[in-house]
Amino acid sequence: MATEATHGAEMAEHGADAGGLVFHPMDQFIVKPLFGDGAVGMFTITNVTLWMAIAILVITGLMVLGTSRRAVIPSRSQSVAEMAYGFIYKMVEDVAGKDGLTYFPYIMTLFMFIVVSNFLGLIPMSFTTTSHFAVTVVLALCVFLAVTIIGFVKNGASFLSLFWVSSAPLALRPVLAIIEIISYFVRPVSHSIRLAGNVMAGHAVIKVFAGFAGLALISPLSVVAITAIYGLEVMVAFVQAYVFTILTCVYLKDALHPHH
Repeated sequence: MATEATHGAEMAEHGADAGGLVFHPMDQFIVKPLFGDGAVGMFTITNVTLWMAIAILVITGLMVLGTSRRAVIPSRSQSVAEMAYGFIYKMVEDVAGKDGLTYFPYIMTLFMFIVVSNFLGLIPMSFTTTSHFAVTVVLALCVFLAVTIIGFVKNGASFLSLFWVSSAPLALRPVLAIIEIISYFVRPVSHSIRLAGNVMAGHAVIKVFAGFAGLALISPLSVVAITAIYGLEVMVAFVQAYVFTILTCVYLKDALHPHH
């Protein structure tokens, strides 16, 4: 590893000396200790830790402090908090049904953490925690385990009817059951990769165009491209949080009402 790092540094130095353009779009996703330069261990406080803590503080400030006055004419923070609350409440009710409202606090927490983390990652020099699979996989696994446990607690063994497509011809049902089981256990994989992959890709593309901004010939085009992609990333930050949350509601609906 040390040899590879030395070789990479030499190549970068050689490229810089030769007047070439050297930049590393993926360096922005490196997890680093917040204090010191040692190895990252299980209990090391890192840049991921810092920005997850900032996300929690922002959510607390918005949802608790921002709504503490409960004014008839709401402030901006209260308006945002109320819109987020109403938006997710309506989503859970429409997708998962009235029974799903019991789990609204958990789904609301998921949405707020993801959307705030996504938007914080758009701040220059910040760190996007949702670009790491270590974060998104944990979120997806928590959803997967939660809906599975809820499914068995609420329905008992009849929860397994989720995998038995009774409306299909009898000869096809065993095949479809295998497909349903596989797709069920693939859920946390697709759930986590979709979020992290989209967030990571957008940030990497912005970094690539930022690297080309140093060339005078194409600098104006790079600035225009960065502006356009940044605007797109603002939309992606919300859309990916929305997609993660609505899929959670769909999975919850399957757990509460598993019968095809």
